[in-house]
Amino acid sequence: MFSYFLFYKPFQVLSQFSPEGGKKTLANYFKNIAKDIYPVGRLDYDSEGLLLLTNDKKLSQRLLSPQNKHPRTYYVQVEGSANKTTIKKLEIGVEINVDGKLYQTLLAQAHLLNEVPNLPDRNPPIRFRKNIPTTWISLTLIEGKNRQVRKMTAAIGFPTLRLVRFKIGSITAENMLSGDYIEISQNEIAQLFS
Repeated sequence: MFSYFLFYKPFQVLSQFSPEGGKKTLANYFKNIAKDIYPVGRLDYDSEGLLLLTNDKKLSQRLLSPQNKHPRTYYVQVEGSANKTTIKKLEIGVEINVDGKLYQTLLAQAHLLNEVPNLPDRNPPIRFRKNIPTTWISLTLIEGKNRQVRKMTAAIGFPTLRLVRFKIGSITAENMLSGDYIEISQNEIAQLFS
């Protein structure tokens, strides 16, 4: 019997169950979960948002396989006033460093958000600096290199301040709070690919 959980991973939580250096892990949120359930992919310690956990190995392989190119949408708060011209660079791809080699990112979808997205508060919050503006960007990728979003925004001159994975396929984190998890059905899992 397969189980599927959607988890809104908080800031400064490791995407693993095993302890590491006193940091919070998934074990802090999933107390009585079956031992064969693991996260599909990762979110960095300092990133937030949707994480899928399952014991369905075929689904994990399908989602992690680069050939399947399933979309993941991130809301990114960057330092500075990004504009349509700089955002276009994210769409056509930028060069980032992956394992010591230059890598050209694949085509992406990016646009400026006109207002701050409705997200749970981050604890601790982003440091507010009166004289330095910030911009929110929606960025949809079909690949997932290590720290890719942060490297991409840095490559266009806008360091990432806050990074939230809001959507996997057509499943969103809408109405979820930081630390929330919900069990979902096999039918809902199909939305990951719709």
